[in-house]
Amino acid sequence: MNASAPTTADTLRSTLGGLLDGLPPKQAAAAVERLIASYRGQTPTDAPVLRDRSDVAAYAAYRMPATFEAVRAALDGLAEAAPRWAPGSHVDVGGGTGAATWAVDATWEGPRETTVLDWAEPALALGRELAAASPSEVLRGAAWRRAVIGSGLTLPEADLVTVSYVLGELTPQARTAVVAEAARAGQAVVLIEPGTPEGYLRIREARDQLIAAGLRVAAPCPHDGTCPIEVGQDWCHFSARVSRSSLHRQVKGGSLPYEDEKFSYVAATRFPAEPAASRITRRPQIRKGLVLLELCGPREEGLTRATVTKRHGGLYKEARDADWGRAWPPPASER
Repeated sequence: MNASAPTTADTLRSTLGGLLDGLPPKQAAAAVERLIASYRGQTPTDAPVLRDRSDVAAYAAYRMPATFEAVRAALDGLAEAAPRWAPGSHVDVGGGTGAATWAVDATWEGPRETTVLDWAEPALALGRELAAASPSEVLRGAAWRRAVIGSGLTLPEADLVTVSYVLGELTPQARTAVVAEAARAGQAVVLIEPGTPEGYLRIREARDQLIAAGLRVAAPCPHDGTCPIEVGQDWCHFSARVSRSSLHRQVKGGSLPYEDEKFSYVAATRFPAEPAASRITRRPQIRKGLVLLELCGPREEGLTRATVTKRHGGLYKEARDADWGRAWPPPASER
């Protein structure tokens, strides 16, 4: 794990802090509202959502911190499953302003060749500008290239391929093609979508496609079998804590200094990895003298609930400190 993760996050926030200087607040808020509608929409497109500098600036200030934290949480799942592996090359598909590249840099040490592909030139330009302000040699040396994200996409081979918050913008045919190309090109593939029922279904379909292509699931699932969740009854998603900017509070009218970004993801590899024995699928419920954990476990167990009480000794304290989305039992307890 990259020890500079807090520095990376802080640098990204400070760099984004002055991004909207000179852009009228009402214009920024209007751009954000339109982007939210696209982000939550169910109609796929074959055109980039980010159209101009105003859109890109609003997106970066409003969405980039949340995307960064969600991708970093997903990458943590991969890093835990493959603790002795680190990517020497990274291709980010539909990377926009580069949130995933910052998250990769916060997870693993360099050196690393990084390529960001996106169909919106304004997003690439701003991503390049933000990376230039980073102290990271990896980010400053990244290549930013325009590419149509769809059926005709061809990727360079890489240790790691990430596709975050992109699949929902694509038609079903283009989505299938992008996942297939990511599976062909990457030794490890990490896909992230919004933590909505629709986002989960896209991840579930992509997970099946990755397995069929010969990859093995490293996270969050403990196995490569059929997802035990009954479609329409529930969905698999996780949460990442995000510090709110002034633009967040202005658009949403909220006063809290943070919000929780819900996301769904899958990480799969062509190299050996050790998935978690079980994973916490909901926020732990802490009661007097006990903790209730909702778990997704081995293929033969599926979804279960664990009750951890004071009688479990040190495991009880770990259960009280456990986070939604983390492996259970924790690695220290397994040792």
